[in-house]
Amino acid sequence: ISPSLRTRRLSALKNKENSLLATPYLIWMCGFIVIPLALVIYYAFTTKAGAFSLENVGQILLWENYKPLVLALLLSLASTVLCFVFAFPLALILRNKKIGKGSFVAFIFILPMWMNSLLRILAWQTLLERKGVLNEILFSLHLPRQNLINTPYAIILGMVYDFLPFMILPIYNTLSKIDDNTIDAAYDLGASFFTTLWKVILPLSVPGIVSGVTMVFVPALTTFAISNILGGGKIYLIGNVIEQEFTTNSNWNVGSGLSMILMLFIILSMAVLSRYDNGEGAMF
Repeated sequence: ISPSLRTRRLSALKNKENSLLATPYLIWMCGFIVIPLALVIYYAFTTKAGAFSLENVGQILLWENYKPLVLALLLSLASTVLCFVFAFPLALILRNKKIGKGSFVAFIFILPMWMNSLLRILAWQTLLERKGVLNEILFSLHLPRQNLINTPYAIILGMVYDFLPFMILPIYNTLSKIDDNTIDAAYDLGASFFTTLWKVILPLSVPGIVSGVTMVFVPALTTFAISNILGGGKIYLIGNVIEQEFTTNSNWNVGSGLSMILMLFIILSMAVLSRYDNGEGAMF
């Protein structure tokens, strides 16, 4: 057998093995991604009788649906900005301390991701409620009680607490890959700390920032559990409206139509952010 023919046979055998290894994932992707998405698209553009219609998608123009969408966008943007404000300095400190991914400090930031999200949000409900831990501490210090529960501020607090690790880890991962010689060169050329931060560190950390923004903004925009618990059912986001259409109203058509609008915002945001992501901001 000639060397070229042997190479082609080995390549064909390797491709066949890779195809076999990918089969379970393809089955899982079809069963849990493609088919559900196809059903959502079908229900979004049909009536209960099965006729084609744009009425379900047009429901977003109603004030009771449009207002929760705008509010969800505002709260998710606010929580994303706050997560970045807290995460970037912390990630920079961890990077300067040369804390590795396997260290105990890094483990502390990953640990909350192993816990059930609802349990963590319920804990904040206990802390923030009218006679909760926070107000009892304020009362013991002869300070006025705070009415944070059932407000947009409580929802933002829950979002920031829940999604902050998803902002810290990709930024830290990107910062840890920056060569110390690059930063030292900036200092040697007379750049101050803030100039180095703005001109060198921040541009090189863009992939991690983009990954972090994506992993915070998307779940914050689609959440309904946090607003249900910390909003007390009084503050409706678009996720709450969609959840009620599917569960309480049993109207899968309208729920799917609103989901398509929400999906459009997510796709647009990810398309914009992907222009600045080169794949170096992965968490692990």
